Amino acid sequence: MNRPSTPRILTGIRASGQLHIGNYLAAVKPAIARQSEGELFLFIADLHALTTVKDSKRLQEATYDVIATYVAAGLDHEKHALYLQSSIPAVTELAWYLSCVTGVGFLEKGHAYKDALAASREVNHGVLYYPVLMAADIMLYDADIVPVGKDQVQHIEMARDMAGSFNAVFGDVLKAPTASVQESVMTIRGLDGRKMSKSYDNTIPIFCESGMLRKKVMSIKTDSTPLDEPKSMKNTLVGELFELFGTPEEWEDLEQRLQSGGLGWGHAKDELFQVIDREIAAPRERYLSYRADEPFLRAVIATGAERARVVADGVLNRVRDAIGVLPS
Repeated sequence: MNRPSTPRILTGIRASGQLHIGNYLAAVKPAIARQSEGELFLFIADLHALTTVKDSKRLQEATYDVIATYVAAGLDHEKHALYLQSSIPAVTELAWYLSCVTGVGFLEKGHAYKDALAASREVNHGVLYYPVLMAADIMLYDADIVPVGKDQVQHIEMARDMAGSFNAVFGDVLKAPTASVQESVMTIRGLDGRKMSKSYDNTIPIFCESGMLRKKVMSIKTDSTPLDEPKSMKNTLVGELFELFGTPEEWEDLEQRLQSGGLGWGHAKDELFQVIDREIAAPRERYLSYRADEPFLRAVIATGAERARVVADGVLNRVRDAIGVLPS
């Protein structure tokens, strides 16, 4: 099996709604930071989104939002591949081949499937099949590194198991992926303290205008410690977010002032707003410009899809040859 000489990093994000600070910290920012480490393949999972999104306009709007977000955040789209999952037909074909060596009982162990059952949410076949399609997304590109959040680690482990099952039958054909979890941003809490999620309506949109950003930050739930009493940012959402956006020196300075008393949570949240706004102000301006130019955004993903297809078609031909599918 031929391997790429340059490390190939693959990551994806669902097109299911407006991206928020949690997405930015856990997915967008880490992906941008990895550009210098190898060849980045970044796909927008519009097929995965269909398990829950049933509104065509919403799906299109969310897709454009994601493209504009990554480019505004600094993705070098001329060097790396940003593309739609649905633009690569090979992914659904490979997913079918994987499904033929994957047991139903194995898929029923998936956290997303079990969580949907427990919450009495819609459980369509796509929810059960999700790990198979995700495995195909990864193995179709001989990915070396797959950055994921903590909640996606099981899917990588399942993909490795599927690769093992497939290779046991057909030989050394598929490369088993390796997950890379960034510990500091595994889970970002939302305004109410729960995991930041659109389903909880507790998010801070990445590129909302400055006034709305401040309003969202000021609505973060804190305790009722009086103004004059000492406070600490440790183990608080304010402290967690400040640590991710501010410098260590800024965090320590604010912590000391809070512990000294005379500074309220409202003051701390205002300073949190300032460090967040400082980081996203320039990307926000770029985002608004890119988001208004949909032909440009389509051109970006068209170029990315061309680059991705070259790799995908090579891997799929290798798979077809191994399983005995005649060339068309």
